[in-house]
Amino acid sequence: MTLKVHHLRPAPGAHTPKTRVGRGEGSKGKTAGRGTKGTGARGNTSARFEGGQTPLHMRLPKMSGFKNPNKVVFQVVNLDRIAALFPQGGHVDPDTLADAGAVRRGQPVKVLGTGDLGGVQVTVHAHGFSASAAEKIAAAGGSTTRI
Repeated sequence: MTLKVHHLRPAPGAHTPKTRVGRGEGSKGKTAGRGTKGTGARGNTSARFEGGQTPLHMRLPKMSGFKNPNKVVFQVVNLDRIAALFPQGGHVDPDTLADAGAVRRGQPVKVLGTGDLGGVQVTVHAHGFSASAAEKIAAAGGSTTRI
């Protein structure tokens, strides 16, 4: 016999019949699982009401500050990384850096001055340069162009 989906049944005892409360004294009548007296035994209170205690939404702090939608987040590349990726020098721009795996494509790139070029001449096109990076590139005989 092949087992089919309509043959499946829950294990014995896995499903118990639904208890209908509040339907007379003989079958969980009386308080119907709500305890005795008080607001909780009666209707018309919201689930968020805390009995006069300061509500949770008032106890938690409000959001502070804001996110500036115009903030520009740069992908940063240091000079020592450029020297390692382009030991022969040449033209460096965001696309060549993305091809080399130094930055993510489609985001602005800023060159920072950590490290040394080691005398490598590079022509760098980027969205931003730190003052020390521009100075070191010029000292090595290269040039910087802001996109």
